Amino acid sequence: MLAGHWYIPNDPELAADTQRRFALCAAYNANGGAAVEDRTGILAELLGSVGERVNIRPPFQCDYGAYISIGDRTFVNFNAVFLDVAPITIGSDVQIGPNVQLLTPIHELDTERRRAGWERGEPITIGDNVWLGGGVIVCPGVTIGENTVVGAGAVVTRDLPAGVLAVGNPARVIRTLEPPDAPPGTAASREGTAAREGTASSPEGASEEPPGASG
Repeated sequence: MLAGHWYIPNDPELAADTQRRFALCAAYNANGGAAVEDRTGILAELLGSVGERVNIRPPFQCDYGAYISIGDRTFVNFNAVFLDVAPITIGSDVQIGPNVQLLTPIHELDTERRRAGWERGEPITIGDNVWLGGGVIVCPGVTIGENTVVGAGAVVTRDLPAGVLAVGNPARVIRTLEPPDAPPGTAASREGTAAREGTASSPEGASEEPPGASG
């Protein structure tokens, strides 16, 4: 499964992993009113790797949990769905809005094989300091580079480079984001300014936030 090969998910071992996930997700979500620190132990048991000061607001759902890795200080808002039949790797200082879906499974286009239950997965990677607005869907096999912002409701079907603003369905890059520490007059600063000016006639490009961003 993790190698990305086609498989049928009725294997007894996978069923046992699913039961484990079901019990841990239920316990985590039932403790939604508890302090973050009180939920940390459940989260550490559920997920493959959890950094320091990670906050996932319940309810949260996943396929297995063991194949999800989350870096330090990452925040995940309500109703996240992370389907991890392939690895999901989330960096540090990531902001994830409500109702975001990270979806690694792929089902067969062939009707008979799909009816038989064949599926496979492709990994998802989210770089450091990424912001995914509310309702963003990230499709199988996608990598999003560090410091990138994805506007609310976008559907990300292909890789996004670092340091850009992307919106829409399918998500498209509409501007480059100036590095926060780029001194005025540097190449990085000029590049960011040029990108903003190039999209100034567009309401999306003129905005300092991803259109409709939430969370």
